[in-house]
Amino acid sequence: MKLLPRSAFGQTVLLIGILLLINQVVSWVSMAIFYIQPNSQQIHQLLAKQIRVVFIDVKHSELSPAMAEAFQHETGIGLYREKDALQLGLAQAVYYPYRSDEMSKLLGGPAEVRITQGDEYLFWIRPPQAPRLWVKIPLTGLEEANFLPLLFFLSLIGVLSVAGGWLFVRQLNRPLKSLQRAAEEVGRGDFPEPLKERGTTEISAVTQAFNHMSKGIKQLEDDRNLLMAGISHDLRTPLTRIRLATEMMSGEDDFFKEGIESDINDMNSIIDQFIDYIRHDTKDKAEPGDLNYLIEEVVHTETPADRVIQFSAGDLPEIPLRYVAVKRVVANLIQNALRYTEGGIFIETGIEARVAASGPAVKYAYFSVCDEGEGIPEAEIDRLFQPFTQGDKARGTEGSGLGLAIIKRIVDTHGGKVILSNREQGGLQAKVYLPLSY
Repeated sequence: MKLLPRSAFGQTVLLIGILLLINQVVSWVSMAIFYIQPNSQQIHQLLAKQIRVVFIDVKHSELSPAMAEAFQHETGIGLYREKDALQLGLAQAVYYPYRSDEMSKLLGGPAEVRITQGDEYLFWIRPPQAPRLWVKIPLTGLEEANFLPLLFFLSLIGVLSVAGGWLFVRQLNRPLKSLQRAAEEVGRGDFPEPLKERGTTEISAVTQAFNHMSKGIKQLEDDRNLLMAGISHDLRTPLTRIRLATEMMSGEDDFFKEGIESDINDMNSIIDQFIDYIRHDTKDKAEPGDLNYLIEEVVHTETPADRVIQFSAGDLPEIPLRYVAVKRVVANLIQNALRYTEGGIFIETGIEARVAASGPAVKYAYFSVCDEGEGIPEAEIDRLFQPFTQGDKARGTEGSGLGLAIIKRIVDTHGGKVILSNREQGGLQAKVYLPLSY
């Protein structure tokens, strides 16, 4: 059910609340069965015995006035006709069906019980032995049960128990929150300082394993960057010598010279793509920025003199951006569109809500780059962002096949998502979603 909490924190607090409620109900029922009911039965039996004493020697339900007055003087129990009883307080007495039924059973006939609460606690009973008379029996030390203190006490226990459980679970979940944030940073390519190993033994063990994993991933990342930097340096040196050699070639070899220079440029471009894929601007920190301004800047730079790119800017707030990295994403998408279509290119920005895999919809800022080219076969779309996918099957990649893989890698570090789809009117749409906040 959607009403039930999904987090361990919420489920634990809910469980504590349910168990506490069950405990309170059991306490009330137990008190009613083992205390209130026996006490009430004892009072009824006492009253029934006193009424039997009053009528033990009475014939035809009558008492002489002298006997009634003497009995009342000695015991405080009065015997009145209904008219007199109404004047003495019977009219203000409250009728109790449960007590009347119990008294009827004990007296062996229909009886009626009413109670007056005032300076005295008075029972008015119409016994079956004298239906035309009312017996007034005062009881001292007996008051109507007041359960407000008990209710307050149980409510206080409940509130303190739930609050204590809430604090306990919150303290228990704090290391998990830190672990979650650190895992998200690692997923974006950042490597935080090792987490403090605190909490229960199980959570400490998980934190320790995460620290080891993060350290290992960082070491692999550093080794890979060092390897690629070395390869780049070692490859560029002979390429530079080859370029110098071509400059010394005679004019008769211009055909070979142009081919060699074209191959050198392609190899340099491939090396740059390898470096971009490895680096993906990890040192470029995300800061609040204007996405519309960024796109306008790239459009102005990347638009050829003989082409037109239409940009429709939506109303966007400032969002966290790795400026250089996002500029590379926009530039790559525009270059792909220019390469694969001679028609128009359209870019727009806006805000859109997307439904997460678990949880409510989340709003994202987006920008889309659309062209009027031939599009891509639907069967190939799922594999477009795989590294080293080349040729017509991986639109937008040349040489190394890393262009779209670099785009996806940068968008992933922002916690966003990139989606490619064929347009109904023809052409391809690349839509990039970026979170409004980290």
